[in-house]
Amino acid sequence: MQEAALPSPATPLTTDLVGEIAAQALWIRRRSFQMVYEAQQGHPGGDFSATDVLATLYFGVMRYDPKNPRDPKRDRFVMSKGHCTGAFYSVLARAGYFPEADLSSYMEPLSKLNGHPNRNYLPGVETNTGPLGHGLPVALGIAIAGQIDNAEFRTFVLTGDGELQEGSNWEAALNAGHRKLENLTLIIDRNRLQQGARTEETASLDPLDEKWRAFGWHVENVDGHDHAQLLEVLSKSPKGREKPLCVIANTFKGKGVSFMHDNVAWHHGVPTKEQYEQAMRELV
Repeated sequence: MQEAALPSPATPLTTDLVGEIAAQALWIRRRSFQMVYEAQQGHPGGDFSATDVLATLYFGVMRYDPKNPRDPKRDRFVMSKGHCTGAFYSVLARAGYFPEADLSSYMEPLSKLNGHPNRNYLPGVETNTGPLGHGLPVALGIAIAGQIDNAEFRTFVLTGDGELQEGSNWEAALNAGHRKLENLTLIIDRNRLQQGARTEETASLDPLDEKWRAFGWHVENVDGHDHAQLLEVLSKSPKGREKPLCVIANTFKGKGVSFMHDNVAWHHGVPTKEQYEQAMRELV
């Protein structure tokens, strides 16, 4: 397939942090959708629901050095919903971990940009993910190591809400609450959709906030597309909280594109040429 041109975002980067995060999120949505279109595979609905969280973490909250990706002082991020690589790879490239031009190889044979992230291939990937329910347990172990070492780094992990049907998450939640891991932050991409159905039709999660509080977590409910809200809750110092933090980010699959918005068909849908062009007109 001929490579599609990526129109320049209409909103330039600004000196205002919230404005910059918004501009980065717009770029990530456009670039990740281009990647899915060119590869004719991917998970654009979940890419778009997670984009604002990713942009806020990488351009407003986390401490990291893309030139030294294994810096022991870095904050750690685990992308537990590992199928949403369009957005994840886009944010890593935008953050400087590898050239943005490499995004054009997405899903190609022998590409380092697989359908699921691999730490052996790409800098900035803390652990391999894809099978759901693995990210939070891994992040738990990282946070425990930081607590033992009295390290200053924070550990962030992003899960899908359908992913919470995996029991491994709740075992990790129990341990994190017991250990009072204030250095651990879980963000749940609460778009209420999973492959083929709504989460509440498959295995009801509500009242989700009460469940996490019962496991000993501090819980915050936010609009997962509001950069100011995300920035406020995620950038607060965890010192003295004595609890891990669970941020329930209420989002929509396909956020920003009318025909994808809250549409389960776009869990792993791929656009036609007409749909791609329409999406690019709407993403401004």
